Amino acid sequence: MDLFVYGTLLSPDLMAAVAGPGVLSMRPAVLPGYATRPIRNNVVPFITPGEAAQAEGAVWCDLTPDQKARLDAYEGAFGYELAPVTVLIDDQEVTCHCYMPPDDIRGADGVWSLHDWQETHLTPAVLTAEELFSHDPLPDAAALRRMWPMVEMRAWAKTRAGQAAPATLRRQATPDDFAVLDAAPPQGGFYRLQELKLRHRHFAGHYSPPLMREAFFGVDAALVLPYDRARGMVALVEQFRVGSAARRDPNPWMLEPIAGIVDARETPENAAIREAHEEAGLDIRHLEPAGRYYPSPGSSTDYFYAFVGLCDLPQISGYSGGLPEEGEDLRIHVLPLEQAMGLAETGEIAAGPLLHLLYWLTVHRERLAGVEI
Repeated sequence: MDLFVYGTLLSPDLMAAVAGPGVLSMRPAVLPGYATRPIRNNVVPFITPGEAAQAEGAVWCDLTPDQKARLDAYEGAFGYELAPVTVLIDDQEVTCHCYMPPDDIRGADGVWSLHDWQETHLTPAVLTAEELFSHDPLPDAAALRRMWPMVEMRAWAKTRAGQAAPATLRRQATPDDFAVLDAAPPQGGFYRLQELKLRHRHFAGHYSPPLMREAFFGVDAALVLPYDRARGMVALVEQFRVGSAARRDPNPWMLEPIAGIVDARETPENAAIREAHEEAGLDIRHLEPAGRYYPSPGSSTDYFYAFVGLCDLPQISGYSGGLPEEGEDLRIHVLPLEQAMGLAETGEIAAGPLLHLLYWLTVHRERLAGVEI
């Protein structure tokens, strides 16, 4: 099959990740009678009929049945359907196929640029495709659509992980120091569990034997402890937690900071501000970075961006917050920092991120008093 593309699949890297194994060859082409437009509230384009217009793109030639099946699932996840089209290649008419967008897509103003998209979105797009097609058997289009948001969030987390942190005491790792030799298909719904075969270099210089490990693939999250420095008050969130319940904790209601997943294409700072408003109705006036860390790097990819949020805290104790559509049932407690520290000492506060933020705030409280906002 020959396939005309006009958007992100013009990228050879993304096309290879989506189509899978096989030789790919491309020829520049245009589709007369159609215009390329950005999609409203999205970062990809679509084509729409337009008089005296032509959509610039290319034809991927001689796709195999397996490659077509992968593309059908990938494009079908968003309602795109394969249709025959006639394109121009070197001013010659050529019949091929194109994935046509559904009728309910709405366009936006402006011009979509492949170069700009590749600069900011190519890496997470490739990582998204790699995870989607790591499943065996390959999910159908409807299943891929359901999986897409979380897979995309994990792809952006992996992209952020590429921004190396300092290594002044620990090993300065090189690409040759560790490798994933094999990976089983991932399991799970909202999160993922995957068996990995890997090896790494020992401190003595030699490599370990192949090691079988299981990794829990979570997401990046933003945490914020709201702090009213004028009143010396903090806001804590109370909610039921399945992890503590599964551990047989007789009281699985936990006290925690405000927290939430960092969405795809969202910064941790924006996520923290958004979550404070969604969970507690608070408007953060200033975010103070309070560290970023893996809570359990031995087995989990979870990564937390922690902040103290300077704000005015009204008397909202007992306030019920959160988003019902996300199954959130939250209670907000506003209390003096000293009282919260007392709960940390007695063990009533048992969530590590909140312990970290309370101790961090205690150390930095005097400095924060002089921060201009």
